[in-house]
Amino acid sequence: MNFPFYIARRYLFSKKSTNAINVISGISVVGVAVATMALVVTLSVFNGFHDLVASLFTAFDPQLEVRPATGKTIAADDPVLTEIKQLEAVEVATECVEDQALAIYHGRQAMVTVKGVEDNFDSLTHIREILLGDGEFELHAADMHYGIPGIRLAEMLGTGYRYDDPMQIFAPRREGQLDMTDPESGFERDELYSPGVLFSVMQAKYDKGYILTSIGFARRIFDQQGMVSSLELRLKPGSDFEAVKKNIKKLAGDRFTVKDRFEQQDDTFKIMKIEKFIAYIFLTFILMVACFNIIGSISMLIIDKKDDVVTLRNLGASDRQITQIFLFEGRMISAIGAVIGILIGLLLCWIQQTFEVIKLGSQAGSFIVPAYPVSVHPWDVVLVFVTVMAVGFLAVWYPVRYFSKRLLS
Repeated sequence: MNFPFYIARRYLFSKKSTNAINVISGISVVGVAVATMALVVTLSVFNGFHDLVASLFTAFDPQLEVRPATGKTIAADDPVLTEIKQLEAVEVATECVEDQALAIYHGRQAMVTVKGVEDNFDSLTHIREILLGDGEFELHAADMHYGIPGIRLAEMLGTGYRYDDPMQIFAPRREGQLDMTDPESGFERDELYSPGVLFSVMQAKYDKGYILTSIGFARRIFDQQGMVSSLELRLKPGSDFEAVKKNIKKLAGDRFTVKDRFEQQDDTFKIMKIEKFIAYIFLTFILMVACFNIIGSISMLIIDKKDDVVTLRNLGASDRQITQIFLFEGRMISAIGAVIGILIGLLLCWIQQTFEVIKLGSQAGSFIVPAYPVSVHPWDVVLVFVTVMAVGFLAVWYPVRYFSKRLLS
């Protein structure tokens, strides 16, 4: 058995001549445990919000999106896009055209993003799962084109689930000069009809600003015949996602960008990662403060065991081994506090997941979920344990060496 570790373990659990040392050691363990628990719970809550947002986006966003690297649109029959569509791993490929337009209904107006998609869009995404109303997912019927607005946009325009009169859509003409005596001549104008449904992604970006319609309508009003803004893909079940994505990027070269669901919402997830990292840094500083108790405990223990140190030296223990005894003492306090804190943190996360103890608000329906979402990621638990051990080691390393040198001199 490791001699310094054996002695350190005896010192940690044996009764000291001064009871205050036991009390301070206990306080040290509690302080480290509380800081560790806070790290586990806080990081798990951030994970919960991250996973919640990711689950909401997946109902609307495709698995992979291919866009032109420069410009808004590119020819739909581009050889690269054709080759990507024909890949064996691609199950569904949908051409999309989207741009900004003005929507007007009964005198109310709003700037919107009109997204024109092909009829297989419901096979590409989980759009049917987020539809509200008594209608069906339809984009057109003969020469009539339907528009499915987000729920917040419908509230702004006052359309309800089913709007009886057509919604007016205005888009700037791509060519020609604007006649100031007739401003409407500078716009393409068309109408969308209601299929009797709305969509609710529970994200303002979509619910407040998007209208889904047929790609034919979008191409006509934006004057983009034969063009696409993006090619959206869904892979076959069991496909190696990363390998297929890498292959598509290779085919796309510098002319196109290829993004998965997380990269499509890069700004949102980047902000969440930054917030999580800042919370981790702040709580690590609190952990460092808690570790100062370990310094006090170890310092008093060194003084208390002065006679034992003399005995150990007489028995042949080297100065390095004696220093290691007190270093192990500090590490064990950190480890015990870390284990206790992680276990309590995991218990609190389980209680929140199961019973939803801490609510987001008192009013029902005010938030997407009624309580704070929690998701424990194993790597975060590992990160917390490593952080506690590293901070604990650094906190005691210099004091132990300093007091040991004075004691052994």
